[in-house]
Parts: sequence; C-alpha cells; structure tokens
Amino acid sequence: MMGGRILGVSSHRRAPLDARWTLCETPAGAIETPAQLADVPATDWLPIDAPDTVAGALRRAGRWSLDGPPKWFDAGDWWFRAHFDSASSMPYLAFGGLAGECSIWLNGVLLLISDNMHVAHECAVPSLIDGENELLMRFASLDAFLAHRRPRPRWRAPMVEHQQLRWARVSLLGHTPGWSPPAPAIGPWRAIEWIDRTSVDVSAVRLHSELDGSVGRVSLSVELAPLGEAGRIETVTLRVSRNGVSYEATAAQADNDATYAVSLTIPEVALWWPHTHGEPALYTAELVVESAGGADAVIVDLGNVGFRTLTVDTADGDFALSVNGVPIFCRGANWTPLDVVSPAALPEATRAALAQVQAAGLNMLRVNGCIVYEDDAFFAACDELGLLVWQDFMFANMDYPADDEHFVASVREEAQQQLARWQAHPSLAVICGNSEAGQQAAMWGAPREAWSQPLFDEELAELAQRYCPGAKYWPSSAHGGAFPHQNDAGTTSYYGVGAYLRPMEDARRSGLRFASECLAIANVPQPATIARMPGGTSLRSHHPGWKARTPRDLGAGWDFEDVRDHYLQQLYGVDPVELRGTDYDRYLHLSRAVGAEVIQATMSEWRRPASGCRGALVWFLRDLWAGAGWGLLDERGMPKAAFHGLRRASAPIHLFLTGEGTNGLALHVVNDPVKPLAANVEVALYRDDGLRLQSSGRDIAVPAHGGDSWAIGEWFDSFIDVSRAYRFGPAEHALVSATLRDASGRTLDRAFYFPDGLSAHRRRDVGLEIAGIEKRPDGSIALSVSARTVAQSVYFDADGYVAEDEYFHLAPGETRAILLNRSPDDVRPTARVSVSALNAWTGATIEVPR
Repeated sequence: MMGGRILGVSSHRRAPLDARWTLCETPAGAIETPAQLADVPATDWLPIDAPDTVAGALRRAGRWSLDGPPKWFDAGDWWFRAHFDSASSMPYLAFGGLAGECSIWLNGVLLLISDNMHVAHECAVPSLIDGENELLMRFASLDAFLAHRRPRPRWRAPMVEHQQLRWARVSLLGHTPGWSPPAPAIGPWRAIEWIDRTSVDVSAVRLHSELDGSVGRVSLSVELAPLGEAGRIETVTLRVSRNGVSYEATAAQADNDATYAVSLTIPEVALWWPHTHGEPALYTAELVVESAGGADAVIVDLGNVGFRTLTVDTADGDFALSVNGVPIFCRGANWTPLDVVSPAALPEATRAALAQVQAAGLNMLRVNGCIVYEDDAFFAACDELGLLVWQDFMFANMDYPADDEHFVASVREEAQQQLARWQAHPSLAVICGNSEAGQQAAMWGAPREAWSQPLFDEELAELAQRYCPGAKYWPSSAHGGAFPHQNDAGTTSYYGVGAYLRPMEDARRSGLRFASECLAIANVPQPATIARMPGGTSLRSHHPGWKARTPRDLGAGWDFEDVRDHYLQQLYGVDPVELRGTDYDRYLHLSRAVGAEVIQATMSEWRRPASGCRGALVWFLRDLWAGAGWGLLDERGMPKAAFHGLRRASAPIHLFLTGEGTNGLALHVVNDPVKPLAANVEVALYRDDGLRLQSSGRDIAVPAHGGDSWAIGEWFDSFIDVSRAYRFGPAEHALVSATLRDASGRTLDRAFYFPDGLSAHRRRDVGLEIAGIEKRPDGSIALSVSARTVAQSVYFDADGYVAEDEYFHLAPGETRAILLNRSPDDVRPTARVSVSALNAWTGATIEVPR
C-alpha cells in the first residue's frame, strides 16, 4: 500500500473511482446485507455527485444545510452505492478514510470492514463483471454502537454528549454540542481511488533527516520488490537536490532481503528555520530504481526534506523549544478543518489558509486531538512556509479503553500510518499523545494514578520515537506540573485571562510557561459574516439563534460571550448588558475591539524578553460555522478584529509598552530575524486634544534572535509619571506613543499605551481623513488614513472588501497606509469607503475610483 513519505511512483497509476453514486438511510440494524437492500424503494436512493461525508453529500444535493433544521445523523445506517464499468478498473481499491463502523461489498462479496476513521485501507479487487459493477458501503448507526453495554469510564468528559464515545475512533467534531456544529463525519471522508502498480513495489519507507554541525544527513530504508515481468533490481539511488545541485548515494541491499538502506551527506547544508527566524530551506528527495532488462528507471517521489536541530528544554518545569540552537517563541493558534462538514480540503485551499497564517507572523499551529488528522498537503505547505506543527494524536479528554485488545490494535495501526506520513517533515516539532486527558481526569477528581495512561506515556511515545526521532514527544497537551493544568510548569490550557475571568495582569502573574491553548473568547465577526447567519443582520446576540453558535461548556451557567462581556466592562468601564440594550451596533464594535486588545496585550506580555513564557497557541484559528465563535477568522477565513490583534503582537520585529506600576513604563523590542537590528525609537506623550507634550528618542541595537527592554523614565530629563501610577494630580497626557524606525526612517512597528486605560467616551470628531485612494488592477484599494487627535480602534466599512489591518490606534498626526483586498464573498463592491474610530462620533467617507 502506498503511503508514508511516498508521494508518487513513476510506474504506478492512481485514479479516482469514477462511478454513479447514490445514498440512502435505513433504520439502525434493519438491513445487514446487500441482498436485503432489494426491499428499499428506488425513490429512497438519492443521487449524489461524489463520495463525501453524509452531511457533505446531502448539502451538495440541497437536502440539508447547517443553516436549516438540525438532523440527527447518528440515528440510522447510511448506505453509499456506486455503479461503475469494469473497463475503468485497476487491481487495487484504496479508501483514504471511512468515518464510522463500515462494511464494504463489491458485487455482493464482503471486501472490507473498518471501524477507525483515521485508518486508510487498500484492497485487492477480485474479478469484476463485464459491464456494470456495484460497490456498497454501509456505515452503521453510531447510536446503536454506543448503546452496547461497556465498562464505565473512571471520569466524565463534560464536553462530549456521550461518554462511551471513548470506544469509537471517530472525530469529536459534531459530538461536542457546546462548540461544534451538528454535522458529525460519517461516510467516505477521504478519496476512493484505483491503484495499479507495475515494475516495482515500494513499501516500508523510513526516512530521516538530521543535522550534524554544518553537515546534513538523509537516512533511508525501504522495501522494494520487482513486479510482473520486471527484471531484478540492479541499483537503488537516493537523490537529494536543491537549486539545481544534486547529491546522490547508492543503497545497499540487506542479505536475502527486499530491504535497501542508504545514508547521504550534504556539506554546508542550508538550514530549515521557522519563517519568523530565517529561511525554511528545503531539498527534494527521490529514489531512483533501475532494473535489469533496460526498462526505464522508476522514480519514487519522497517529497521535501529539511535540515534543522530541534530541542525542548523541560528542566525545572520549562518547555523551551529551540531550532538550530536558537530559542523560538512559538505563537499561533489551534488549527481547525477548513470545512467542518467535509473535512478533507483541496491542497490549494490548505496552502492558501496556511499562507494567511504565515503572513500574520504566526509560526506554530496545533492540530488538536478533538478534530481530524490533516493530509500530506498540510505538512508539505507547513514545510514550505516555515510553520512549526504541534500534532496531537486524535484523543481528547476521555478515559480511553487502553486495556481492550481490539481498540489498542486499531490505535496502533492508526498511529503507525500517521507517523509514517509525518516522518522527516522539518515542520513537525511536537507530537502529543492527547488533548487534556490527564487534565480532565484531575479536574473530575480521579486519583493521581489515573492522570497518566500507558497508551500515551509509553506505547505512542515509543512509536513516535521510532518513526519521528526529530520531533519532541509529549504525553498530553496539559502536562508537567503538580497537577496537569498548572500554569507555571510544562504545558497547559491557559484560560486565566479568559474563561476564569482573571485580570489582565494574570498573564504575567501566572508564570505561564507554554500554552498549548489559550485566550478563548467569543469573537464577534464582521457584518458580512453575521449576514450569513440564520436571521441575518437583524439577529441579536441574546437571540437563541445567535446563542446556538456561541461556544460554551456544557453544564455551565455561562458561555464565552459572558467572558467577552466581562473584559468589555473591565477594559472600557461600561455595562455590556445596558449597552447592548441601548446601542447594539456600538456594543458589537466594542466587543470586536475587546478580542483585539486582550489578545494583543497578553501575547505581547508573553513575548517580553524577561518573560518565562515560551509559547502560546490561541484556541481556534478559524470558526467552524458563521457566528461569534472562538475563531480569529470566520468560517471562510475572513479576519476578525482579534486576528489583527494577534498579528500585531506576533510581528517578527515587535515593539510594545507595558505598565510596570510604580516602576513606570517599560519599552520592549523583540527581534526574531537572523540579522541584528539597528533602529531608532521615538516616544511621545500626547494630550487628549492631540497636542504633543513631550518626546524623546534614542538609537537602539538589538541582537539577532534577541530582544531588549528599557525603562522609559531614563529617556526623559525629569521625572514624568508616564504610566500614571502615582496620580499626584490630574493627567496631562492621554496617550504614550512609541515608534520604531529603521536607518532609512521606515516605520517598523508602533506601540500605544493609554495611562488611564481604554475609554468608551466619544469625542465629536478626531479628525479622521482618507487620502491617496487608488484602485489597483487586481481590484484592491490602496489608501491612507490619518487623524488629528488620538484615534482609538480605527475600523473600515467597505462592502466587498477586507481590510489588511483594522482596529488599530492612530497617534495625532500619524498616517497609515492600508490595503483593502477584494472579499471572496460574492458581494457587490461598494462605491464608498468609510473609516471610523471607537472614540469618535464622526468618521470619514470617500468615493472609490472607477
């Protein structure tokens, strides 16, 4: 079976199963065999255009939608039927993923039984009928499976709807009603393909790349066997190339064995770096197999490899990841499928989504144990774009039956298949046994010995080391302290700022080391997204239709909008309930700003040079459906204000200010890139009406991959209560602004500090202006925006466009260049662009050039 790092073999063919597909539902257990289907009326069979999840197929046929009445997919049995002509067949059928308890028949003969959606299968095809053949796939009712009596778990996982889901190797998507849409994956969720092999069979690939000083080494072992009339294998050559330069080594064959092994070295090898710290250099790898008889050489595509060292220091409760000897602050988010209904995405869609992550300055994504494994295109794109990956096995929160032989055997096969695919990907940094299983056990009150499970601490750890020795194995996403979710030891799910309503200062006070997930807030999307929700823009946040898409913990008396409202009141000093009732649009604008301000402030705090935090991954990059979900992006990838806040805090060169109480104000500069930074910083104090009271500047030097901090009090000739900690009298300045410029005067970053906090008060006018508007050939709009006085949380109104940045602050007299890109939504572009600020009643509007 092709898999692992084998992306293609030149003498092999693959083609999708071209068939006429139909789908029907039958009562659970009512029909067990193909012969019994004769009693199903022909009208019960729905023509579908391709194999997909049940929900995906029904959606494409117009029979179901996330926006329509809910359907309980787990109640019945689902049958997929394919009719195809034998002329298009090949010797093997491959099933990339079968979600649910599945039985497959070909022309009435049982071909395959599968009960793990994360395992791929390949079947030799028996003799076919001349003319039309029938493939039948039955996905049995999950409800019926869960109804079987089994031992009770040692603890409960409140987020799942049925505790015995721990026995089913299915995704938790669709089974966690507090946060995922009611669309569980059932059916053939990955490709069904014909496979034909000639010349040579390729299997059992073990590929490893490593770095020894300046020398790169690629090690490969593989099993090869001649097929059919092919002659014996004469030579096997490993070829590794970059920029037109190739390195080759000949493999040696083990005695009386089909195994070939080879090791190749590359002097002065180009290193792979996370994109924030350097170039993610890659080499192509391929195997050239030459056989006796003069046949064409067979080329085995092994994809790209990269060379880097990766270490994780866990001494004294740390979790400090270094690449090529350089400490990396890992910032990013938890990845979610691009389409929750049909989780298998097209490669080009995956790459575009990852390019958006890279452009935002994020350098790590976590594929958490609640969702699904991503395909080869995901890792290939992460390698290319310089994005680190924290990869969970698909286990979360529950007490899995690790003493059941069938379950463990299935998990072992699942893990080996996934690890074989992940091997030698330089982007793969952490392999994690599960998501929060030990934490859930501890929080439920299970005894300490239940917090660790041999499946995760031993078996998966051993497999990970065997296949992927260049990645760090970690037993659980929350692990390492006196209890699993201790903030200042190991890794944790940090929700101090967030669900636990701790003050913003808790970001520092907690002593956080590494947040595998954090900062879950119900982020309000843009108006275009709200318009796609059932009820459209008339829907209000307290309406049941809105609340149905607001994430919550099952059984809790609050949801994550209550969390956001808490910080709205803390940051802006207004009652969210009163504001929502009297000025709903204002409530939405402030709510959007909350996500941006909270995430930017906390992530910047964790990036301080003196901070002990090594990384933080926001819980959910992208929403699963339109609504005020945890996502930084909506379900189509459109940025929310929170995304812009994280992007600003994640810039490779980042300037920010922190209040240090009676110690005044501190200024910090972080310089991730490979070159030292020589720059100038100017600090200015402004009155509320825009008058510049004082300023001071100095040249700074920050080492490559480093950072530095300064006390702002040193930059002025006399004492100034810059942070307003002493409050000896009325405030003179309302804003402290800092600007970082390079030697040419180009602005690299800006930072703002409001001594008296953010204000919900509005002036009549802050002098916002739009100038230099230009419509570009690609349909985007370039413009500049400026303000006469302090402009707080500047945002745009431009139907059909998406702002490159918004909910940012403007200092008096400052001008920002902004690009408005065309929205992928089918919305007629506006003829006018408006800009507003949260602290002003009036904004500015300008016509868009034709």
